[in-house]
Amino acid sequence: MPEKLRLLIRAGNPLIAIPTIDEARALELVKETARGIPRPAFCWSMSEGLKALVPETPQEPLVKPGNAIKALQHLREKSQSRTIYVFKDLGPHCKDALVHRTLRDLIAQFHDSKSTMILIDALPLPDEIERFTVRFELGWPGADELEEVVKKTYRKIRKESYEEVTSRLTRRDIEQLVQSLRGLTCAQAERVIASAVLDDFALTGDDIPQIVEAKRTLLGSQGCLESIAADFSSDDIGGLENLKEWLRRRRKGFSREAREFGLEPPRGLLMLGIPGCGKSLCAKVVAADWGMPLLRLDPGVLYQKFIGETESQLRQALRQAEAMAPCVMWIDEIEKAFASASAASADGGLSKRMFGTLLSWMQDHRHPIFIIATANDISALPPELMRKGRFDEVFFVDLPRADVRADVLGIHLRRHHRDPDGYDLRGLASAAEGFSGSELEQAVISAMFNAFSEGEELSDGHLYQAIRETLPLSVLNAEKVAELRHWAANRCVPADHVED
Repeated sequence: MPEKLRLLIRAGNPLIAIPTIDEARALELVKETARGIPRPAFCWSMSEGLKALVPETPQEPLVKPGNAIKALQHLREKSQSRTIYVFKDLGPHCKDALVHRTLRDLIAQFHDSKSTMILIDALPLPDEIERFTVRFELGWPGADELEEVVKKTYRKIRKESYEEVTSRLTRRDIEQLVQSLRGLTCAQAERVIASAVLDDFALTGDDIPQIVEAKRTLLGSQGCLESIAADFSSDDIGGLENLKEWLRRRRKGFSREAREFGLEPPRGLLMLGIPGCGKSLCAKVVAADWGMPLLRLDPGVLYQKFIGETESQLRQALRQAEAMAPCVMWIDEIEKAFASASAASADGGLSKRMFGTLLSWMQDHRHPIFIIATANDISALPPELMRKGRFDEVFFVDLPRADVRADVLGIHLRRHHRDPDGYDLRGLASAAEGFSGSELEQAVISAMFNAFSEGEELSDGHLYQAIRETLPLSVLNAEKVAELRHWAANRCVPADHVED
């Protein structure tokens, strides 16, 4: 990375912008670059004034703290040739007409003197200034930097703590820990690691779920990308054995061993199925089992009323997913956002442009992001979405078999503090022919309300009554279910074993 910045400076670019919240890391990069060229460097901030940055020598500031105009006028009068000047958070000052004009004058002056001004801003620069800058992407800390942060933080706490601090990390644990910290600044990573260590004065592989949750909370949600808590396990899903086995074989696909073996990380899967059969729950299970944050892209809030805002929303969501990688990105009911891309529509081609942006990103991105897209009706989606390379596999999630229905009923009874062995699960599953997983859950809840209102303990009778009173979707919309099954018969892999 220093080589790229060094090249921009040597090429004579008078104004370079580094948009980042990781100010400390950006300053270290500038210092390293200035020493390597070598060139003197100075740094200005409103709170500290203009001081020497390289070489670092204790001295009074050349310009006292205050408004940016004093520092800019100082440079116009006394700037040196082939010098680097760093300005922190100059963007808000550029709204002043005098600051704007002086900065424009300095750009021309620096072009002749081969000096460079580097703007480090956490907030976007005004358009009238940004157009004169060359943008330098700092990026996020790499694996080596984050591993060093982990080691330094652990050594620091061990040295300063009154308690005995221990560490039991295998090489794989360290690698997974570092992967979990991707998308954080070095300072954020240090705080997350410190919190995990100080919780029990130990750093072990068991801390990884806590670190993932801390990262999820720290980054929060933005725009149409929502951070979801993944608090499920594969035991919370009945059936879907083919899908579970496929996911189990790819669980280590993001590891260093997989790369050394010659494998690229898995890209994702598309799940088509009847509503209520566990597609959305699978996304949460994968994130929890693989120890990754879960991000949900809601297509319903992608579309905005102003021209250009919708595409900006999608690009912003994809950038956030890249920042949080490795992660699982769940696109819920993908047909809602992109179904009209396969035919003529009245949105002026917006759906097609959005669809093209998503397809290009899915094909070209190299971030460790596993995409899970769910759909209830995929027949209207463009065929390009389903070809190999976009997704690794397309699964069809059908209504559960009788034995799976019994398992699902047992799972929901356990969730409500009931022993499944005390109920006629086989008979209940037979009576619930054509029920989806969510309909079975609602039958259990309805039966419990009935029992509670009657002042009785939950019994088989309450469950049978709730099942009889429920009209499942497979009956209400039998034609649509049959059409969906027919479409998927030779196009998708069954998510569960097929009954003979």
